[in-house]
Order: sequence, then structure tokens, then C-alpha cells
Amino acid sequence: MEKKSNLLTSFQIAGFTYYEGALAFKHLTIGKKLKLIAEPENRHDDHAVALYMENFKLGYVPRGENKAVALMLNNGYDAFEAVVQQINPEEHPEEQVRVAVLVIPQNS
Repeated sequence: MEKKSNLLTSFQIAGFTYYEGALAFKHLTIGKKLKLIAEPENRHDDHAVALYMENFKLGYVPRGENKAVALMLNNGYDAFEAVVQQINPEEHPEEQVRVAVLVIPQNS
């Protein structure tokens, strides 16, 4: 039987250089869990979802990738896990960190 993937989306962090990505970069490791925080009052994007590592705001889930996550978070569901998937220090800073958002399986 084929194992199903629980990957919802994968992306580079939007605004990584604008926020605290550079300050947090040396602390990021593959598999590091990040916190997803919905920002429904964000004036630039009604579906904005910020990514945090501890107290560092790394940036956002990119527009176009954030609607499902924002909808669930704004309705009180904690059904996702964000993890650092890939780190490429040689890339342009906006493309150095790839994040995966996984759906947390429901215990049956």
C-alpha cells in the first residue's frame, strides 16, 4: 500500500530579507519547526500567515500559497506544521530557505 504524503505546500519565505531572516539564519536547521500565525488584519493580504522561529519573524507564507492555511487558522484549527525543508546559503537571501507546510494527521 502506498503511503500518502501529508505535504500541503512548499515555498521560499516571502519577505525573508525584509523581516528577521538574516538574524535567524544561523539558527535555522533542516527539520526545524516554525510557527504559523494568521494575520487577518494585515492591510496587504487578508490571508497573510507569518512564519516565526522563536521570537524571530522570518516573513510570510507567499500569497497564493496561504489561503487554505489562513482559513483554517482563522477558524481555530491547528492542523498544520511548518518545517524548514531546505537551506541554501549560496542562494540569493530570498531563496535561501524553503519551508514545507504539512497537514497533521488526525489520530483515529
